[in-house]
Amino acid sequence: MSEDMATLYDQRMARYVAAMHNEKPDMVPIRPFAAEFCAKYAGYTNQEVTHDIDKAFDAVLKCAAAFDWDAVVGNMVYVWTGLTDAAGTNYYTAPGIDAPPDDAFQYREPADEASAFMKADEYDQLIDDPTGFLANVWMPRVNDYIVEPGQPSTYRNNLAWLKGGMATLTYFTRFGEQIAALKEQSGTVHAIGGCLKMPFDILADKLRGYRGLCADIHRRPDKVKAACEALRPHMMFNALVGSDPTKQVPVSVWLHRGCAPFFSLKAFDEFYWPTARQIIEDIWDNGNGVQVLFYAEGDWNANLEFVKQLPDHSIIYHVDRADIFEVHEAVGHKFCLSGGVRNDLLAFGTPDEVRAQCKAVIEGVGRDGGYIMDAGAIMQDDAKVENVQAMTDAAREYGKY
Repeated sequence: MSEDMATLYDQRMARYVAAMHNEKPDMVPIRPFAAEFCAKYAGYTNQEVTHDIDKAFDAVLKCAAAFDWDAVVGNMVYVWTGLTDAAGTNYYTAPGIDAPPDDAFQYREPADEASAFMKADEYDQLIDDPTGFLANVWMPRVNDYIVEPGQPSTYRNNLAWLKGGMATLTYFTRFGEQIAALKEQSGTVHAIGGCLKMPFDILADKLRGYRGLCADIHRRPDKVKAACEALRPHMMFNALVGSDPTKQVPVSVWLHRGCAPFFSLKAFDEFYWPTARQIIEDIWDNGNGVQVLFYAEGDWNANLEFVKQLPDHSIIYHVDRADIFEVHEAVGHKFCLSGGVRNDLLAFGTPDEVRAQCKAVIEGVGRDGGYIMDAGAIMQDDAKVENVQAMTDAAREYGKY
């Protein structure tokens, strides 16, 4: 790595870290969570970057070299069919296979109780042994090639476990190479290290489905709470194991089903928040200052009274569809904020409209530091290149302190 690139990287890392700790760096950092947008910019289709990790990683490198971004994620198109097809994973649709080639991958929600990946009477199995339940019950249901324990093994089953493990190792080893390439080729920081999912979201997304869990909180509330608590230490451990050993970049958590109107504030307080709060506090304490990127998907403003309970600086609060100015008023004194630039504006607006919104956000939210420029949600292929460039330029023009 050249001396100039090393200096640029150090400047960007210092800027990013200062903002995340609610301090005032030299300027507002910009850290777009760019997914299919990178494919579009690099000249690839959604199908190509979903099926070919070489193209997916290359697309991010091209964007990082072309745009003046402080930090990115090595690949936000996180479903690679080389991994999912190895085991026959059946809860995703993939472009070019069971969706049009220009679609993004999508998660399949269980439609009813019969198709739920965990049945209503199986809570005790999950609670008693989360790892055993996922390996022995859940895996055969969500992967077409894996058979249940006690059933005759098959050639496909054996290959699914072998190829799935090899593909997982390949994919995540490549992330290490990608992080080094971003640093060496464009002086760009890798935005996150480690990944977290909240226990209640696991139940709602990957086990019971949203409708099943809505029924469960009324029919078997104690089981739901016990399942969340059983999953909690596993989630914290998973997050810390993959976290940045230098404690500079945060663990990420995408928060799916907790906010209103998915669940009432009463249900959030009773079922979602106890384990979510404890995990973040444990990561902050046991990780000796490891932060969590709290990616509040949707509009979490009604839930901000709960967010205030978290330790100062323990999270970076990402604003999606909520009013970022209200968020700043409520928790901006405790946490760094990111996001707040509307995705519909990036897709359908003009560069001047994008610049005007970015200027308003910087002046209203980032004037004293503690703000990172980003779109509200992950940028897909509907974002216009000229509008993303306008967001980048606005951060540099209006974001100097």
